[in-house]
Amino acid sequence: MTTASNLPLDGVRVLDLSAVVLGPYASQNLAEYGADVIKIEPPEGDSTRRTGPSTEPGMGAIFLGVNRGKRSVVLDLKCADARAALLKLVDSADVLMHSIRPQKLAAIGLDPDTLLARNPRLVYVGLHGFAEDGPYGGMPAYDDIIQGLSGCAALMERQAGTPQYFPTIAADKTSGLVATHAILAALFRRERTGKGGYVEVPMLESMVAFNLVEHFYGHHFSPPLADTGYPRLFAKHRRPYRTADGYLCAMPYTDAHWKRFFTEGGMPEAAADPRFANIAERTKHIDALYTLAAQVIETRGTDEWLEVFARLEVPASRMNRLDELADDPHLKATGFIKTIEDPRMGSLRFPGAPVRIDRQQLPVRMAPRLGEHTHQVLREAGIEPLSTEHPPLQGAPI
Repeated sequence: MTTASNLPLDGVRVLDLSAVVLGPYASQNLAEYGADVIKIEPPEGDSTRRTGPSTEPGMGAIFLGVNRGKRSVVLDLKCADARAALLKLVDSADVLMHSIRPQKLAAIGLDPDTLLARNPRLVYVGLHGFAEDGPYGGMPAYDDIIQGLSGCAALMERQAGTPQYFPTIAADKTSGLVATHAILAALFRRERTGKGGYVEVPMLESMVAFNLVEHFYGHHFSPPLADTGYPRLFAKHRRPYRTADGYLCAMPYTDAHWKRFFTEGGMPEAAADPRFANIAERTKHIDALYTLAAQVIETRGTDEWLEVFARLEVPASRMNRLDELADDPHLKATGFIKTIEDPRMGSLRFPGAPVRIDRQQLPVRMAPRLGEHTHQVLREAGIEPLSTEHPPLQGAPI
């Protein structure tokens, strides 16, 4: 396993003022690449510390999922001495990121122009709901709001008949990934030019870009050549296929795949059908295609189909449920699910970092208790303990 001393971001210091999922997910990615991520929290801590089950107050499941490998510092930014301490930390920081509405930060002197004048090498990152120069700029936003505005709920309506959100925190996590690569790009530019800068990552624009990769479709052209929405993704049978004894995920895609599949399934007439001869025709007749595929697949068991598809060289797999992922043979063989032994919480399991560097897995480290590193980080910056410092949540050490 790659060690913390030879990771790509070793020596990079990140001040993370964000909360909930978007920002913490982005900064966790940076921590996994070796950055020293200092999580700046208010006295009550990030709200996700109280979200989900836990064996210790302030260490909720959602918090554990997006705050690994960081250090926690409690600063009450309503107080002048806490703001002064943060400014001292800014002097040695490479990145400052926040998910606070811009007008609130400007009111306490933590706006980008002020901090970049203080530290020109700083990469200042605003994680916003909306781009600042639009009519929604400065408005509050959460995942559900962005999913609704960016078309996610409408996509579900077109597929399932009822508007609903994706059953995952898609806007936060997607925007977190956008923020990660934007920060890395800004750091790369700084290494070339010596100057930091202001990076804005708006959630709405991030999710609209994400959804319109395939779903802008005919509206790339003027006048439009087709409606928005990639038809294949709305087909009734674009879902795990029911087999004789369970479910199967199968994806015949090329012309050869479909001919082999229908021939094997005893439907040579479908293999020769001009409606399915190429990808353009299959897209036009996708409902009929997937309906026939579903009829074929339900005639045999899952294991039999897996053997058939392997022989036909057609991508296929069984369907994992969430509680089966840790036992997936591939994930077990690659050691993707990691266990951390914590002296207070016992054994904790986490998904590992998906990226490998020099063929080595990245280390997985524990999430911090609230305020666990306050004294350590302030001492490193030559700051005396603050009179306004509040104690952490009950049960968590300072």
